Parts: sequence; structure tokens; C-alpha cells
Amino acid sequence: MSNVVDVLPPGVDRFQVRKPMPPAQFDALSKEILDLKKKLNAVILAHNYQVSEIQDVADYVGDSLGLSQQAAKTPAEVIVFCGVHFMAETAKILNPHKVVVLPDKDAGCSLEQSCPAPKLKEFQATNPNFYTIAYINCSAAVKALSDVICTSGNAVKIVNAAPKDKDLLFVPDENLGSWVMEQTGRPMALWRGDCYVHVEWTHASITRIRREFPDAPLVAHPECTKAVRMLADVVCSTERMVDFCKKSPAKQIIIVTEAGMLHRLKKECPDKTFIPAPTDNCRCNECRYMKMNTLEKVYNCMADLQPRIELDEETIRRARLPIERMLEISARP
Repeated sequence: MSNVVDVLPPGVDRFQVRKPMPPAQFDALSKEILDLKKKLNAVILAHNYQVSEIQDVADYVGDSLGLSQQAAKTPAEVIVFCGVHFMAETAKILNPHKVVVLPDKDAGCSLEQSCPAPKLKEFQATNPNFYTIAYINCSAAVKALSDVICTSGNAVKIVNAAPKDKDLLFVPDENLGSWVMEQTGRPMALWRGDCYVHVEWTHASITRIRREFPDAPLVAHPECTKAVRMLADVVCSTERMVDFCKKSPAKQIIIVTEAGMLHRLKKECPDKTFIPAPTDNCRCNECRYMKMNTLEKVYNCMADLQPRIELDEETIRRARLPIERMLEISARP
């Protein structure tokens, strides 16, 4: 199995600062995007980790499961997917006859890169009894090799529903897989991949912030390492973070996930203060890939209907089955 080799484009600073857009330009461009959306009969889907101005023009902001569900049922003719490449591919798999555009074609994912389809196929051949559960953060080609897809929000449910007589193989996030094993008690072979953002948090950095805010509950994403998860009050998907923060009586909450999540939390819980957990390098953490998308690129991809996501029919056919299996299991009581 292959670990992450090069998760960032050459010459890119992991902690590159994005310059904010002037308010007047933001207002004008947002209006143009909304006007263009009506003309195209388009829907704008944005992940929780997108920049705030993109979240503000989106029809739906959510996690991978919510975005998949929205993509599966949208009546729109054009899907503008403001996220990373594997997410837009998922939308295309579920909507093969619709136009799916991604603002920046190079918006990738370290998890997707860690699990090349040929390597996965080679490893699967070592055990014919493998039942492959693929975290949605993987390519269409890997989805096509999988039995079922999962997200951080439904991974426990998906694993519990897996056949009891199979040897489970979980790809590509070993940290999420490790957490799921803790929750379910089911042994799994874990692919050695990780999210380069979530592994930046360390036991030491989280211990420091807990000491600084001893009364603030700490919520962490399961893509974090076990050393971080064990210090959290709650480990959950981004969508469940929103629910927890709404219901918590605490006025200060420490958030251990990508910094784009803070914008949505502040909008939905305006009476609370959200503290971005520090890493050993800075007090926040941004996914370089998620931040490749900008409001200008959203407008350009809608105006040009490029770059488009294109997949061959066989990949779509094979990849659609495990995604639909996930959606069906997720809908069960």
C-alpha cells in the first residue's frame, strides 16, 4: 500500500494566506453569479471548507454526505460543485447526463492521491474475501473498485451494515478507519493514507489549547490522529459539529477541523465563540486544495461551463453502485 507522496503542488506554501476580496467587488460578483445561476438553471453546491464568500452564494452548504444527497436529487441542469475534484466526480456519477463544473480543475485531495486505483486493485487481489469500504475522499476509479462508499458522517453505520463473513478493507483514510474500528469493534485492514490538514494537529498543540480554555468543549473531526481524538469531547463529521454546537450550552467551543467550517458555525450559532484549534505551526489550518476555488473562478466556470467533469460510461456504471448502496444504507432508520 502506498502512503502520501506529494500532497501539495510544487512550490506551494502549505500556509499560504489568501487575500480577502474588497466588499464592493464581492457584492457585484456575487450578484452576477446569482443572475447567471438562474439563466443556466444551475445549482451551486459548496463544501463546509470553502471560503466564506462561496458559501454565501451557494444553494447548499454541507459535508460530503449532504452534498452527495443534494447532487442525487437536484433537478438543475448544471451542477456547480465548489469543493474538490472527487466531490465533483461523485456529482457526475450520480448525474451522468448533466453538466458538472468545478471552479478549479486542480483542486485535489491528499487522501485521493494516497490511493491510486492500480495499487488498490493489486492489494485487493491478495485477498478474494475483501469487502472494500471506500471513504468518499477517493477517485471515481477507486469508487468503481469498491463495494460501498462512506463519509465521516455515516462510516459507522456503513461498517455495521457490512457482511459479517467478509474481511473488511477500509480505504484510504487510516485515521477515520481507526476511529470507526473503535466505534464498531469490527477489525479492518486500513490503507495508509491521511488528510494532510487534519494530521497537523498534535497531542501537544491540543493539550495547550485545552489548558487555555478549560471550560470550552472540544470537537474534532475523525480524520485527526488518535492522539488528538482522545483529547476531544466529541469526535464527529462537520455536519454533526453544527448540530452539537447548536445544542451545547457552552458559549466557547474549540473546533478541530479545517478553518472554513468556522464561517458556517458563526452564521448558525451567532451567540457563540468558536476557537480554531492551533497546530504547532499556526492557530488555524486551511486546506490548500479547498481554497483553490475563489468567487472569480466560480463565475468563470459558470460563464464558460468549464472545466467540466467527464467520466467514461463504464467507470460511471461501476462507481454508481457503491454510492447508491451508501445512500440506501444511510436512509435506513
